[in-house]
Amino acid sequence: MVEAQNEPATQNTQEQNTVAPSDSLLLPGNPPKQKPSKDKGKPLANIQDYQIISFKNDTTFVDTTLTIQKDYKMNYLRRDNFGLIPFANLGQTYNQLTYNFENTSLMPKIGARARHFNYMEVEDINYYRMPTPYTELFYRSAFEQGQLLDAFFSANLSPQFNFSIAYKGLRSLGKYQHILTSTGNFRVTGNYQSKNRRYNARGHIVTQDLMNQENGGLTEDSVENFESGDEEFFDRSILEVNFEDAESILLGKRYHLDHSFNIVKPNDSVSKNRLSLGHVFTYKTKYFQYDQQSAQTAMFGDAFKTRDLTDKVVLKNMYNEANLNYSNNVIGDLHFNINNNSYNYGYNRLVSLNGQLITNRLIGDVVAIGGKYHKQHGGVAVTGEGGLNLSGDFKGNYIKGTAGFKLKTIFEVEASINHSSKAPNYNAQLYQSNYLSYNWQNRFKNIETQQLGFKLASKKIADISVDFSTIDNYVYFMKSESTGQVAPFQSTNTINYLRVRLDKEFKVGKFALNNTIEYQNVTDKDSVLNVPEFNTRNTLYFSSHVFKKALYLQTGFTFNYFTEFFMNAYNPIMAEFYVQKERKFGGFPRLDFFLNAQIRRTRIYFKAEHFNSSVTGYNYYSAPTYPYRDFIVRFGLVWNFFH
Repeated sequence: MVEAQNEPATQNTQEQNTVAPSDSLLLPGNPPKQKPSKDKGKPLANIQDYQIISFKNDTTFVDTTLTIQKDYKMNYLRRDNFGLIPFANLGQTYNQLTYNFENTSLMPKIGARARHFNYMEVEDINYYRMPTPYTELFYRSAFEQGQLLDAFFSANLSPQFNFSIAYKGLRSLGKYQHILTSTGNFRVTGNYQSKNRRYNARGHIVTQDLMNQENGGLTEDSVENFESGDEEFFDRSILEVNFEDAESILLGKRYHLDHSFNIVKPNDSVSKNRLSLGHVFTYKTKYFQYDQQSAQTAMFGDAFKTRDLTDKVVLKNMYNEANLNYSNNVIGDLHFNINNNSYNYGYNRLVSLNGQLITNRLIGDVVAIGGKYHKQHGGVAVTGEGGLNLSGDFKGNYIKGTAGFKLKTIFEVEASINHSSKAPNYNAQLYQSNYLSYNWQNRFKNIETQQLGFKLASKKIADISVDFSTIDNYVYFMKSESTGQVAPFQSTNTINYLRVRLDKEFKVGKFALNNTIEYQNVTDKDSVLNVPEFNTRNTLYFSSHVFKKALYLQTGFTFNYFTEFFMNAYNPIMAEFYVQKERKFGGFPRLDFFLNAQIRRTRIYFKAEHFNSSVTGYNYYSAPTYPYRDFIVRFGLVWNFFH
């Protein structure tokens, strides 16, 4: 059931379990301190009162401690990016080292997936409730000219209404020729609950623009010069790239409202019966555009015109949902909905190629139904959800079920099952470009996935997750044998994919060793789903208070490594990765040294990234012809204000 201003949930994330008042020193191990009150009759706000409410309505609170997990999230995405390897410049794309085939979506995506790592979807937006105004400033140095800044402010304008505004902006020139990035994510949220708690509403407005210059990677001669280790080419700006006249941009706007009315008035948080009607509305426009001054026919084949090329695709989508929510302390929480997706994807031109007319738009409406169930009894929790497209051009369905058991703070286990049938992304079905080989219209079968998962969380043993997926009718991009250019294909064989991940930290005094190890195995006759067999991250660090507990210090080394595999290549025209089987990449260690400190509510980060680059050889790549980052020292900070 959707409620805008609900009470904090009992569960917390791993790094959000430290309770401290907003005015304390906020260092691990410090006892809570009370701030002198100017008004003795006014209760003081604690850190638990600064609530963060997720899309799923889970509530946590602001955490200003310094942990190793915070170091893992001190990056462009502001989340743990284990399983991703970034390109050379900040704000470029990431190559994937692991995949999750769990799916609860019924509609295809626009495509250009390489541009979406920093694109904030509806599920990525949080809502807030703050007893006093709250500000967070995030800064991270970039590559050459530029910087990354994320500024956030939230306040309750009344006890019933919270307002937040935030902007994350980046500009980074980069070390190589023509890879400048300039991105912006602007967010405004609102969160409201009426005084009688019967009406709840939350919504957001988000605008995003992600621009990347494209250079097509290094030329063949530059690849040889890079790998040679010749000091003459340590200045990466002198390495030749394939072109210097192209750029791509992903721009999106979204308006979202989720509101509900309690028919049965809730008396307290443990009310036996609750019944509410809800409505969800989302309208979004998004376009991806690729511009190039002169056609690169040697790389991408013949073109309709040779100067001032522009490829632009637009997606407009309006989503409306009506839902009914019923909660009872005996049967649990039930949710039913019926929804409509109205979509308009395509181009402003028709293409006739080799006697085939390629349409310019996919337009239609999809009506679907869905439901969710949740029941908590003691330490046992059961959840389930499903959806089915009833009408429209896109058939699809999914069902997901989980069952979990938690024994106090000793351990927690969870088993899950997921089945999904979904249409491929729009750009696999319809694509147009000035380059002749990048024009197609396909009618692919739905991608069918099944996944079984198991998780164990235990401080004494380890955090272990296992999932096994089978994928049928897998859609992928690869170079066509007939044209030599990238095109979409659909596999006729079943792919089996196993992932096993272990997270464990060992502590001895003030020293700790944090480990994340992942094993992957793929059975695939076509060899179109390629991942490294092993991927590991190990951090040895020291933590301690210094200067009479005025400062909290963490310092250590992080080791990253993944085994060699046929790493996907990158296509700038489509902003997509595609399968290549010519050369394996990987097998290079990445060592970082970090020095992090916390002074009251400020966390400071220094990191010497990939400092072993000159020792272990110049064979490190993020994708074929796109080298990974050289050694660099970077600085960052996160500063929290409680007004």
